[in-house]
Formats: sequence, structure tokens, C-alpha cells
Amino acid sequence: MARLFNHVCLLTFLVIVLCSSFAKGAKTLGVSYDGRSLIINGRRELIFSGSIHYPRSTPDVWPELIARAKRGGLNTIDTYVFWNVHEPAQGKYNFEGRYDLVKFLKLIQRHKMFVILRLGPFIQAEWNYGGFPYWLREINNITFRSDNPPFKNQMKKFTNHIVEMMKDEKLFAPQGGPIILSQIENEYSMVQAAFKESGTKYIEWAAKMAIGLKTGVPWIMCKQTNAPQEVISACNGRNCGDTFKGPGSPKKPTLWTENWTAQYRVFGDPPSQRSAEDLAYSVARFFSKSGGTLINYYMYHGGTNLGRGSADFVTTRYYDEAPLDEYGLQKEPKWGHLKDLHHALALSRKALLWGVPSKQKLGQDVEAWVYELPKHNVCAAFLTNNHSRFDKSINFRGVDYFLPHRSISILPDCKTVVFNTQKVNAQHNARTYHPSNEANKDNSWKMYHERIPSFRRTSLKSMTPLELMDLTKDTTDYAWYITKFHLEEEDLPIRRDIKPVIQISNLGHAMHVFVNGKYIGMGHGNKVEKAFVFQRPVKLRQGANHIAILGMIVGLPDNGPYLERRMLGLHVVTIQGLNTGTLDLTANTWAHKVGMDGELKNIFDPRKTDNVKWTRASKGSQVTWYKRTFDAPHGDDPVIVDMSSMGKGWIWINGESIGRYWTSYESVLGTPTQSEYHIPRSFLKPKDNLIVIFEEHWGNPNKVQIKTVSRDNICTSVSEFHPAQVKSWTRENSHIRTVSDDLKPTAHLKCSKGKVIKTIAFASYGNPQGACGNFTVGTCHSKQAKIIAEKVCLGKPSCTLPISNEAYQADPRCPGTTRTLAVQAKCSRHAA
Repeated sequence: MARLFNHVCLLTFLVIVLCSSFAKGAKTLGVSYDGRSLIINGRRELIFSGSIHYPRSTPDVWPELIARAKRGGLNTIDTYVFWNVHEPAQGKYNFEGRYDLVKFLKLIQRHKMFVILRLGPFIQAEWNYGGFPYWLREINNITFRSDNPPFKNQMKKFTNHIVEMMKDEKLFAPQGGPIILSQIENEYSMVQAAFKESGTKYIEWAAKMAIGLKTGVPWIMCKQTNAPQEVISACNGRNCGDTFKGPGSPKKPTLWTENWTAQYRVFGDPPSQRSAEDLAYSVARFFSKSGGTLINYYMYHGGTNLGRGSADFVTTRYYDEAPLDEYGLQKEPKWGHLKDLHHALALSRKALLWGVPSKQKLGQDVEAWVYELPKHNVCAAFLTNNHSRFDKSINFRGVDYFLPHRSISILPDCKTVVFNTQKVNAQHNARTYHPSNEANKDNSWKMYHERIPSFRRTSLKSMTPLELMDLTKDTTDYAWYITKFHLEEEDLPIRRDIKPVIQISNLGHAMHVFVNGKYIGMGHGNKVEKAFVFQRPVKLRQGANHIAILGMIVGLPDNGPYLERRMLGLHVVTIQGLNTGTLDLTANTWAHKVGMDGELKNIFDPRKTDNVKWTRASKGSQVTWYKRTFDAPHGDDPVIVDMSSMGKGWIWINGESIGRYWTSYESVLGTPTQSEYHIPRSFLKPKDNLIVIFEEHWGNPNKVQIKTVSRDNICTSVSEFHPAQVKSWTRENSHIRTVSDDLKPTAHLKCSKGKVIKTIAFASYGNPQGACGNFTVGTCHSKQAKIIAEKVCLGKPSCTLPISNEAYQADPRCPGTTRTLAVQAKCSRHAA
């Protein structure tokens, strides 16, 4: 009787919750939570979120990025707040241009989406100095991210500044705004042990400080074990459905703040991938097994690390394998497959938010997670095959189901499969680059060669080489180290075939070495081991010898404890192999010059480019500037500059920096990590655009090309649903017309905006083989497929093709048929 009474009470409570949550026109504002989900304006919600960082794109493309995210099934955008761009100098704030946080958030609100605002202020994010402004390092007695009064004072001041700005603009949910969650700190557990008791005190202080700001929305800390009671601990990683140990309290919801859609890349990395199938499986696993109700893709659009945005060794191209690639183009099938996943989860909304969960073992590596409220005809099932290689056939509630390996089938009614994580019905596409005729005509370059500074004329001197970060203060990547020394004839080796060796121990990141005006070579570290040792034989002479070393930073570090104590640059410099032994030059007098002449004279600015004398470009050499003008490519496709023929340096377009390039740093595959560098369209004018390149190493500017980017090669490969599944779903849910319509087997092709389908390169119905770009006909092939595809699709921006034997006059008895339609098409701009 007691058990029955409890069951009745539970159902009564759920009825009340359901009635109140389904009521229309509720005016309750604000965000709270329980053990199941966030409760937004009085309703439990499923949150499908994607990270889009406003400084990694430009305001002109923000509306379309947000719109594409919403069309992909997201209802929330997640962004960090970037302290170093907003307060570049202490007490002086900047919220202009691509740093206009308020404008970005209001655009999200205009699209009727929520916002997760991750204030940090430490963000990591593969962003320069983890988001900290450089001036913070120079505050006396400061220790970042610890129970340190100077740091806490500055952190609180900035956090309060952002919160007050949000309140003034009425952007928090209780004010009717889009912000439903805020984050304080970021993955602090990874460094907490280094600070011991000071770390524990700090994280408790950070939570209390944030709560005290009274935003009216919950605060989260991602990847924070034993999070303070007032905040929700959230998961970051690739498979939080299996690895997350929970939010720390049954009264808190299970949230996934970073599901990594691929991997960011550093110079020297090979390509990174994460399949659409694996990503979808991880999400379905999180919602089904863990009872999660919030997922955020990191990144949904990575964008470009413009200017000095990149952390150490990180490329300008950020999370290019995300559903929206670096240029904001939909990467298929990832974008479309996740859209289908979000739709399937949304169909299961009532069950996930109010259903009673249970697990049923269906066999080896096979299980069903069920969310059910029988009295309300609410039921959703997630049939899971966890085996990494073997497909399975199982029986669930009297019905047979086929489960591909490592996949989850979603049944919003506990009967009909509407989505399987391993079965991709979304179209595929491939990215291509197209040289621009108008931009590459008259490819005539001019050059300006930097002079190596002389020891005598350089005023900044010290007894040892100065630390590189303190020298440059994040205003430039470059600083010269210059010294001279005297050798007698007896110091030099007698044999001419024996040369002394210069050995330089460098704490990072890179350097070019010149001895007596001759280029000796380059040395550099990498993301994992930043320090390195450089050794080269050198030709020395009797009398005065000069060494000039161009020290280089490749972004400031973004992770780990004690960021304020990091050091870069020259450490020990010796000459070995002299008759008189090793000569240690470390304690020799060193002269320093910060920055390049071209930087100091702003020759990348169109108004100041004539501050130096340019000559016709000849054979490439070290530390050389190049410039030319070009007309903007026609159309609105994204624009890049192909730097395959260059080595390492910087690029400016009309005075705007598009970041560092380093094509001479090849991956293990023997190719550069990145060759194409994004030029935002908003940086261009119709004609006479100035491109300025600073080449440190060596390069041939005559082979530099301006290109446009498109994803015009599109494909689809869809198999027919079993007719019984469609009939069953329609019969049981005849009142839900949109659901049955969505289940009809069709294949879709869609070109990007302003383009139409120009050609059908391949079409086959039956059992076609291969993948997009490499399709071949199988043993079952209907010749009608291409005829029908051309009739339905040519000249149109999009088309829908049926999937059935009847439509293509296919033989249903053909052995091996999978009743699959595969089509590859080519899009092009519609002729006026």
C-alpha cells in the first residue's frame, strides 16, 4: 500500500508539473533548476546549444551564423567573454566592432534563442593568454587564479563590469533577456592542486562572488569536481554520457558545456576529424544514459583567430571541423545529421523532461534506456548498441530492430525509429577553393627589406638577454637580441674544415640567427615542448664578431598554473669548438630592439605604407615585407589568401591583421597544417585593397593567390525506411501530421544561398557504392535515377527526391539491393 501511495503521489505531482509547464502564456520570468533540467520562465527545457565566439568572426556575418545555428536545431548560443580584448589597457574598455558583446547578444535574442554567457574571466579557449590582458601580469605580487588579493580584486572588478553592462541592457532572463546561464572560472580542477589550500579558498570565493552579483540566473563551473554548493558543475569532453560523474547533487541538472566537435590545431598538427556519427552517438548517449538535458557543442562555429587572438602555436583556423566551418559554411553531413538528431530529441521532449527513466538489458553490449509516463501516453526509448564493430538485431517490446555497431536508435513513441546515430540521411558536401581572376590580375609585388639592427645604435642594453614576454608586452611577436665579441687569431681553429659551433638554449618560441650579417638558420619549439636548443656551425673571424638573433613569440600561453611566471626567449648562448674552449656569451652585454621597423612605421596601414621605400620584389629573403593591391573577388563567397609559397610571418589586409601564418612548419604528413588564411569580406572594398605580408623566413610572393571558398559539390545517400515503420507511426500518432511527414523517405539536395544545381554528376538507386566524390554503381542500379534527378533538380536551389522502388522503376527482387539513392550534384551561381 505504501508503494502504491507513493506512486500515486508521484503521478499527481507530475500531472501538476505537466499542466503548469504546458500552460500557454506563462508570465513567470527567470531561471531556476531541479534535478532534471533548467526551468526557464516556468518551463523545463531541453537545451541544444552551440559555441560561437564573437571576436572570431565579424559583425556582418553574425546574423547568418546565428540563423544557421537555429536552422540546425539549436535554441541557445554559448560564448566566452574575452577580457583581454575588452580591457586592453587597465581601466580602458573596448566594446567596438567585433568586440561588441551587447550587439552579439541582442542578435541572438532577436532570433529568439537563449544565451550561455561564460564570463571566466579566465577562459583558456586556445585564446591569447587564456583571455587575460597582458597588463595583469605586471601588477605587483599577483598570482593568477589563486587566493591572491591583487588578482581577486581585478577579477571581481571586470566580472562586475560585465554583469552591470548586461543588467543595464536588460539581457538576463529575469529582465526578459536571453541569458539563462553564466559561468565563473573555467576547468579550474586542472590547476587547483598546484595552489593547494589557496586553490580551494579561491574557488569558494569565486562562487560566492558570482552569486553575490545577483544576476537571477544560475552559475556554472565546468569540469569542477566538488563545486561549491551554490554553482552547478558541468562536463567538458568528448563522451560525457559515459565519463561524467554528475553535477555533485541530485538537486542539480546534468549539463554538458563542451562537446568537442573535433579538435583545434596547432602548427605542426596533421588534420583532425570527428565524424558526424560519433558526435551524434555521444549526444544521444548523454541524453539517454546520463539524463542530461543541456548539450553545448564546442565549437559549433570556430571561426578565425584574427590579429593576436591565437594562443601559443595555435593556427588562425579554429575548429574548422565544426558543423559550421571556419568560414561559416555548413559542413555536411555533420550539420544536417545533428539537425536530425535535435529533431528526434525534441520529439522525445516530454519523456526526457518528465518521464521516469529505466534501463533494460537486451543482450551483450545492447541496452534500452526508457523514459516513460504510462498514464499520459508518454514514452521514449533509446536502443543502444555499444559494440564498436558488430551490428546487432534485437527485440524490444515484441518488435524486431536492427542496430548498427556503436549506435543509438531514438524511438519517441517507444515503437518507431525516427533516428539512428550511425545512419546519416543528411547531404554531404566538399569544400573547394577557386582562384579569383579579378583579385589575381596584375600580380606585381613590391618589397622592403628590414635591416639588422647594429649593436652600437641600439639603446636598450643589459648584461644578459632580457625575457621576451616582458620585452614585447604582447604588442609584437618580435625582439632583436644583439651582441658582439672579439676573437684573437689563436682562438680560431687552425684547420679550415673545422668550424666553431654556436649553441643557443631558448625558452621559446622561435628565433632566426644571423652571424656577421649572414643568415645561419631558424630554431623553434612546439606546443608541448616550447623550449629548444639551436646548434649550427658558424664562420667566425679574427677581430669583432656580431650576433643578431630575432626572438619570436607565437602567441601567449593559455593554460596551466602560474601563467604570470612564464618566461620566453634566449637563455644560454655559447660558442663551442674554439681553441681556447667554450665561450659563454650569456653574460656578455646584449642590446635589444622591440618590434620590426615596418611595424613601428605602420607600413601595413594604407595611409602609412609609403613610410618606407619599396622596390620591385625579387628573390625572397628573410625579414622582408611585401605588398600589392587587388580587387575584391566577385560574389559573396568567403575569401582566402593561399600562402603555400611562403614561410612564416604575418598578413594584413587594408591595415587589418588576419593573423600569423606558418606554412613552412609541416605536419608528419609532409604538408603544412594550414595554407589558406581567411580574409573577412568586411575587410575588403571593391577595388585597390592593400595586402601586406611580413615574411620572416623565405617565400615567393609571386605565387600567393587570392581565392574564394565554396561547398558546391553536394551529395546525398539515403535508404528507404521500412514501410511498416511509417504506417505504425502514422496510425498511432495520426494527429501529429508534421511527424509523419518528416518520416516519409526522401533525399534532399540544397545549394548555398544564391546558387542553383547546375549538373548531376552521379545518380543511382539500388545499392550504390562509395562515398561523396567517389560514388560507383552497384549490382542493383536503376538508370532512371539520373534522369529523374536531372528533371527534378537542375536549375533549382534545392530539390527533394523520393526514395522508393516505384519512383525509379527498380527491381525490388534484385539480390543485394539496399533501396538506396545516391546523388552527387554541382552547384553554381544562378546566371542573371
